[in-house]
Amino acid sequence: MPYYQFTVPAGGATLRHKAEVAAAATRVHCEVTGAPGAYVYCSFVEVPRGSLFVVGEAIDAPRMVGLIRAGRSREVRAKLIDGIADAWSEVTGDAKESLAIFLEEIPGANALENGVILPEITEEPGAVH
Repeated sequence: MPYYQFTVPAGGATLRHKAEVAAAATRVHCEVTGAPGAYVYCSFVEVPRGSLFVVGEAIDAPRMVGLIRAGRSREVRAKLIDGIADAWSEVTGDAKESLAIFLEEIPGANALENGVILPEITEEPGAVH
């Protein structure tokens, strides 16, 4: 169910390495959560330079928003963010300090995948990931 959307200014390194960034984000998500890779989605949106802003000033750094099912511990969410940032930086050469990653948790009942509304997360062994 996780859905990671990367928003990148035109010409950014992330766009030149989409497949590698997607594979790295998938690997991190699977390692941290135990979820199968078949459920990890990544998309890339290229925006014209001057389309991303912080404090009203245009920036050229990429951003990522990830939707994950609610129920992950604070520790797991931190591992996801750090792991994706490290992997993303390694693939693209972008400094980790230039990235911004945001995770949004949604209840399983708010997502449908392969025709099925998703179950909720539990952190018990053998539970749905």
